[in-house]
Amino acid sequence: DGFAPPKTVEAAKRLVENDQVAFVYGTMGTAPSSAIAKYLNVNKVPQVFLISSASKWNDPKGMPYSIALPWAPNYMNEANFDIAYALKKNPNAKFAVLYQNDDSGKDYMKGVNEAFAKMPDRLLKVTPFEVTDPTVDSQVVSLAATKADVFLIYSVTPRACAQAIRKAWEIGWRPVRFLSSGCANVETILKPAGLDAAKDIITLASIKPLDPAAKDPDLDAYVDFIKKRVPGVDPNYSSGEYAYYSAATLVALLQQCGDNLTRENIIKQASNLKNLKAPLLMAGITLNTTPEDHTPLRDGYLMQFNGEKFVVISDLMKGK
Repeated sequence: DGFAPPKTVEAAKRLVENDQVAFVYGTMGTAPSSAIAKYLNVNKVPQVFLISSASKWNDPKGMPYSIALPWAPNYMNEANFDIAYALKKNPNAKFAVLYQNDDSGKDYMKGVNEAFAKMPDRLLKVTPFEVTDPTVDSQVVSLAATKADVFLIYSVTPRACAQAIRKAWEIGWRPVRFLSSGCANVETILKPAGLDAAKDIITLASIKPLDPAAKDPDLDAYVDFIKKRVPGVDPNYSSGEYAYYSAATLVALLQQCGDNLTRENIIKQASNLKNLKAPLLMAGITLNTTPEDHTPLRDGYLMQFNGEKFVVISDLMKGK
């Protein structure tokens, strides 16, 4: 669909009306997934494990046939985790925020506003940007003028994330920086931003970071799979890790369905995941859903980029 919601609608209707699929799996992004959610729910077609960390997907009453499978806890929880950690390290810290002016960015801002509701003086400046903006340089310069101690970069657009990291570095602004979980990719974002500029960036994760020296059976199995099945793909791209984890979760769901692959049973089983330890999830993290709660992933760890790779710096952080 080219990440274009109108094309997502066309594709979904073809799948449902022409191919009569049992379910729609893994639609990419909040906006494309939102564009087809009403259609799929009205027609009682399961929309399983769509790719989004937006909190809106936990709506079993309004969207009973939609369940997301995020790569990390939802954006509201992520913002709360970031701010709590920053204040633990520096109780007097003051903050500046760059956010993407769409559903994802506004979800982050719900968490930000919640965290600062009783201490608004700590939030020095909040600046939005549009995904169509060619750069975010002017926004970063404006935020840097506040001399904030902490810079929250809440975007799911790779270009904007890389630009924000690079521009802050170029102008000599050195706050503690938190980067949205969806942009924590060394190859596609941190390298273009500059590894020196990206050093010490903090982000949230629930999926294990790739580390050849880790000797982790999960990671070894993933790398072997990529080399054998899709040898042209670099296993270091985090999108490959997510796809592997998501596909394994889908397999577990279908196994749980047994021979009853009706739409009703598929969504019933997707709404009843119990302590599912999907491949690549970090220690202590499992997937859980109920008919009243469609948030499979709530917990994560904060990680920091050391110039080469991400390393865990926090205990397990449990979301709401």
